Amino acid sequence: MTSTTFVTAKQAAHALGITLATLYAYTSRGQLRSEAVPGAPRQRRYHREDVERLKDRKAARRDPARAAARGLRWGEPVLESGITLIHDGTFYYRGRDAVRLARAATVEEIAALLWGAAEHERLFEQASARDARTATKLAQLASEPLPRIQAALPLAATADIASYDLRPAAVRAAGARIVRLMTSLITGRALREPVHVALQAAWAPRHRAVADVIRTALVLCADHELNVSAFTARCAASAGASPYDVVSAALATLKGFKHGGASERVLALAKSADTLVSARAALADRLRQGERVPGFGHQLYPAGDPRATVLIEMAKFSGNDAAWRPFRNLFRAGSDVLDELPNLDCGLAAVTRTYRLPDHAPLTLFALGRTLGWIAHAIEEYASGSLIRPRARYNGPAPEAGSG
Repeated sequence: MTSTTFVTAKQAAHALGITLATLYAYTSRGQLRSEAVPGAPRQRRYHREDVERLKDRKAARRDPARAAARGLRWGEPVLESGITLIHDGTFYYRGRDAVRLARAATVEEIAALLWGAAEHERLFEQASARDARTATKLAQLASEPLPRIQAALPLAATADIASYDLRPAAVRAAGARIVRLMTSLITGRALREPVHVALQAAWAPRHRAVADVIRTALVLCADHELNVSAFTARCAASAGASPYDVVSAALATLKGFKHGGASERVLALAKSADTLVSARAALADRLRQGERVPGFGHQLYPAGDPRATVLIEMAKFSGNDAAWRPFRNLFRAGSDVLDELPNLDCGLAAVTRTYRLPDHAPLTLFALGRTLGWIAHAIEEYASGSLIRPRARYNGPAPEAGSG
C-alpha cells in the first residue's frame, strides 16, 4: 500500500523503531489513529502525520531544547520565565525557596512576590477600597453582549451536567447548546431560527439582506488554525475543562486588542479617514507614536487576507456610500503608507459600518463564529488524551545560598 496520507503497520513500526505490539499499544492509548484498509477490513492503516508527530516527540525527549519550536506537549517546549524555578527536587518563587515561604508567608505576600509588586504597594487594600465601584462598572458592562456571555457561561455550565461528558457526540451536543445560549444572550430572546437570521432580526430588523452578510462573516470567522484563542481552547480542553469553560477561556483571549479586539480599533481609525489625506495622516500619526496600525497585513497571507476580500466586497456594494468612503480611503492609505493589505479585522469593521450594525458587532461576530472552531479544537484535544504542559527556561534570580 503506497499513500502520502497513510502507512502500513509495519511501515509505522519501522519509522518509530518499535515493535508491532508497541504500535498497537500506542494506538489503544490514542497516540496514533488507525482505520480499516478499504477492501481489506482485517488490515489497518495509520495516519502518516501521526507517525511523524510521534517520531518528533521521541526525538524531543533526547534533545528538548532543540525540539522546542516543534510542539507544545509535556516537557518539549522551552519558554522563558522569571517566576518559578524547579531545581534539585524543590522549587523557587523568584529565587526564594517556596517550601520555606509556605511555612509563614501569606497569600497577599506571595501575590506581591509573584506579581513583582514594590514594597510600598498595598495591592489588596486598594482592591478592597474599589469593590463597590468595580461592582457598579461590571453591572454596566453586562449590558453588552460579550461581558454578558462571559458572566453567563460558567453559570450555565453548572446547570448543564451533560456538558461534563467529553465524548465527541456529547461535546458536539454541548457545543450546540453553547452557541444557542450565546445567540440568545446577544439577541435578548430565545433562538427559534438560524443564528444569522436571529442576529439580523435583532440588529437590522428592517433589512433582511443583512442576514446573509452576518452569515458570511460567521462562517469566515469559524476557525483559523492554531491562533492564540484556539491554542487557549486546546490548553483548557487538554486539562479536561468542560466545553463551557473551554469557550470561556478562549473568549477571554479573543477579546485582547491584538486578536479579536483589533476590529474595534479599526472602527476608531475609520473615524479619522473622511478623506484620503486624513486617512494617510491618521496612519502616519500612529506610526510616529510607535503604534502598530490595526487591520492591515497578515503573516499567513502576504497577497491579502481572503476573509477580508469577501467582507470588503460586501461593504463596497452595500449601497451605503457615506459609510463606505472612510474605509475606501483607509484601504488606499494602508496600501500607500504601509504597503499592506487589509485583514479580517478591517473586513468586519467595514461591514459593521456599511450595514449599520452595532459597534460591538465585529467582536461579537468573531466570538460567536470562532466558538465553532473552539469546540472543534476541544473535540480533538479531548480525544488526544494528552496534557499541554510546556516547561520554562528559568531566567530569574539564583536560588538562595544553602538551599537544596
